[in-house]
Amino acid sequence: MARGDKKEEREKAERETRRKLAQAQIRQFPDPVLRSETRPILEFDEELQALALRMFELADDAVGAGLAAPQIGLLRKFVVISLRDDEPWLAMANPEILQASEETEVGGEGCLSLDILLRSGHSVPVERNVEITVRWQDLEGETHEEVFRDMDARIVQHELDHLNGILTVDRATPEERRSALRILRERIT
Repeated sequence: MARGDKKEEREKAERETRRKLAQAQIRQFPDPVLRSETRPILEFDEELQALALRMFELADDAVGAGLAAPQIGLLRKFVVISLRDDEPWLAMANPEILQASEETEVGGEGCLSLDILLRSGHSVPVERNVEITVRWQDLEGETHEEVFRDMDARIVQHELDHLNGILTVDRATPEERRSALRILRERIT
């Protein structure tokens, strides 16, 4: 085996170890906290900034596009999202969808709280609005409003669902829901 191959193998093994360690800190279905309502963020302080950093690292290590506070056991209206690899993570406190397009699209979604489905290669088809307008507060409490489209809109809607106790399986067709729940039950029991 060439020297470069060994290095690449070692890096791959390290990434997988980080993924597993991060995944171990993320609540998994059927944890009841994933079905709970969240409370608004009222203080924009160092504690919130530390939470954001922790969530950025966890989501990144777990190879996720986003992470919501309930997924780490905190019933707070707070999510972090990575829309592109070359851009910084986005932290959203108290996010709300102000407007949604009538146009929708069905696409497969994975979820860090449904890791069993991810590892088995099963994505859940979910219908989402193609365009949404979202208002949120940043880590300093400043209000922002932005339009998200296509995959960005899908990611934001997915994470905001977590703040209302909604999982991808809840938005799937009855047939897809049964299929996903069957896989989850088989692997959990």
